[in-house]
Amino acid sequence: MNRALMRQAQQLQAKLEKAQEELERTTVEASSGGEAVRVVITGSQKVESVKISPEVVDPAEVEMLEDLVLTAVNEALRKSQEMASSRLGKVTGGLKIPGLT
Repeated sequence: MNRALMRQAQQLQAKLEKAQEELERTTVEASSGGEAVRVVITGSQKVESVKISPEVVDPAEVEMLEDLVLTAVNEALRKSQEMASSRLGKVTGGLKIPGLT
């Protein structure tokens, strides 16, 4: 591999590492049930918080609450993956690199 190509690969790797670090610090939020359940997740798909409005906590409706949490978590994951794909795509110029979103 010639030196210029090696240097370009190293620069791309450094940019990717920086983008991944930024994703770890960036969050997205999603909700379900009209804001009854809110989930915050990082760009690296780590769930930061789950907030549940007290008015939706009813022992008779635990199944509904579980569904709301599931919906909010999945929506937050989708948003996080979109954000990661967009940001990493900018760094790679649209190249599909295995192991990256």
